[in-house]
Amino acid sequence: MIRDGQVKLALSVPVFEEYRAVLNRPQNLELLGRTRAEVDTVLRFIAFVATPVVVHFLWRPNLDDEEDNMFVKLAVASGSDFLITQNTKDFLQGAELKHDSFEIVTPFQFLTEWRKNHGE
Repeated sequence: MIRDGQVKLALSVPVFEEYRAVLNRPQNLELLGRTRAEVDTVLRFIAFVATPVVVHFLWRPNLDDEEDNMFVKLAVASGSDFLITQNTKDFLQGAELKHDSFEIVTPFQFLTEWRKNHGE
């Protein structure tokens, strides 16, 4: 869907670097059954198709995990409709985050909603 332009992916440098760091951890490479070269190919694809977004504000979403704030800032700065994460609890439970510009959903929830609205 991203490759075909049906879904737009927003990306900032901090989020891209987080993807790179997490995906290249030895335990994640093993879990994925991929090499660093294969992960780098996917990361280059993401960088190629994503819409680059620069976050120009110092707003602090105040999530329990400081590292998650960059994803909220990117969602706000890019005007995204969804923040898609398997880890929704860190964005929803006990967080001071109040937002009405985007939904926090799992990949499954997003695909279910997408198929319902687009008939695919």
